[in-house]
Amino acid sequence: MGLISNGTTIFDLGATSAGIGSGMKFMKKLTASGSATLSFVHGSGGVDFSSYKEYMFTFNNIHPASDQDFEFQGSTDGGSSYGVTMTTTFFQAYHNEADSATALAYSAGNDIAQGTGFQRLMKITTDNDFSCGGILNLFNPSSTTFVKHFTSNCNGNNASYSQNEFSNGYFNTTSAIDAFQFKMASGNIDAGDICLYGIA
Repeated sequence: MGLISNGTTIFDLGATSAGIGSGMKFMKKLTASGSATLSFVHGSGGVDFSSYKEYMFTFNNIHPASDQDFEFQGSTDGGSSYGVTMTTTFFQAYHNEADSATALAYSAGNDIAQGTGFQRLMKITTDNDFSCGGILNLFNPSSTTFVKHFTSNCNGNNASYSQNEFSNGYFNTTSAIDAFQFKMASGNIDAGDICLYGIA
């Protein structure tokens, strides 16, 4: 047993830590190995897009086969097609290794205005030690009343730059979204894994 204090009250750390993370349920992990796409489909391999109001995807060491954008889209037909109408916004911060170039800016070329294409999450280059890590949060995809919001935050390497890229928006549909697909804009995902969690 361990004890912690906030200055006025002493807590039993053992009792407190027992509840940490109890609201997050791991559902599925997909590992890329020269993969054209990685798809999470409701009802397949433990994936459930109807029981939670929030879902979280984590990206770990996503590495492309060629310098490309890492992207995602949703489906309302169980993954038969991916192309739900989205409106999104995109901004990024970057800093290079030489400490000679920095920026924080909106990126109009990477957002979508009522389009059905895949949304960019991160630009990644193919240097052997470069990859992308990040999180995508998705809100209430099974709703048949409201549009479906998402936020993403990814960090990766683009040449000699550290880039932090933020993509946020909504799927403009009141149909339930029951599948999500991740891919590179061109070529394969050479390596990396994506995990899905439901959040109570």
